[in-house]
Amino acid sequence: MDFTGRTGKIIMKKTFKDICKLAEKLRSGTGCPWDRAQTIETMLDCLKNETSEVAEAVLKKDYRNLKEELGDVLFQIVMIAQIAKEQKHFKIDDVIKDIDKKIRSRHTWVFGEDKAKTPEEAVAMWKRNKSGEKNR
Repeated sequence: MDFTGRTGKIIMKKTFKDICKLAEKLRSGTGCPWDRAQTIETMLDCLKNETSEVAEAVLKKDYRNLKEELGDVLFQIVMIAQIAKEQKHFKIDDVIKDIDKKIRSRHTWVFGEDKAKTPEEAVAMWKRNKSGEKNR
């Protein structure tokens, strides 16, 4: 979606869907040979590298770089999900649906009837809820 900013220039507003389309294009027949050659397994090194760079930016309190590194991690996740989609394992929408369900089910003091007034109470309930999931 485009819109015009105060300067009169057209500003491109990018969405998560746009990033997914970018990964799909890179993996397509008219995309990038390197990206097409990647597998879920080969993407692990990329993901580890980018995750380490996020940690480094956090430790240095380098928030400008952190923004960039979080984008890099996000794109690695999108690329892995794109490969999984091509191999008919799952789609990024499935990843989003599952994490939404998991986060909501573990935060019963936010999305349910439980009460947590302190971080310690919240962590205890999180652990209880997670343990309950594993036992089901």
